[in-house]
Amino acid sequence: MPFKFQKLNIADVILIEAKKFEDQRGFFAELYHRGSFSETQINSPIKQINFSKSQKGVLRGLHYQLNPFAQGKIIRAVSGRIFDVAVDIRKNSDTFGKWVGVELSSEKFEMIYIPQGFAHGFEVLSETAEFEYFCTEFYSPQSERGILYNDPDIDIKWNTKNPIISEKDLRNPPLKAAEINF
Repeated sequence: MPFKFQKLNIADVILIEAKKFEDQRGFFAELYHRGSFSETQINSPIKQINFSKSQKGVLRGLHYQLNPFAQGKIIRAVSGRIFDVAVDIRKNSDTFGKWVGVELSSEKFEMIYIPQGFAHGFEVLSETAEFEYFCTEFYSPQSERGILYNDPDIDIKWNTKNPIISEKDLRNPPLKAAEINF
């Protein structure tokens, strides 16, 4: 099988390791295979692929979209390193308000699957980082919402002491005041 799937502390968030097939020419790897992924809970079709580049210290998030435009995401570092975070915002979940984070890098060749019902954020740990998001739903500006990145009730252990954050993300409410329909 070209993939290893590992459930994290919040079982619905999955770390995915793509197998590299290497030889003297370089390597080849599958990044997505609907058949392999559908054997896990990752069975929604990919509808949109986004690409992002940021500099060291940038922190984006915590972002999500309301239903019916909620997005599942598969995130992969193309170059550099990021600390990627998922926060469970499903009101009836045993892990509501809990978070899980993993370091993704182009060297490790791992991805993370974040299902619908989670807020997503990341910080850049290397000088720059480029990464892709494979999304299960289209971007919907009217459904976009956010949660404050440093909400003390969530208490994410970010690596960056003085992150570079957009004005928009600084205005996000804490989880207890956020609009959620999961």
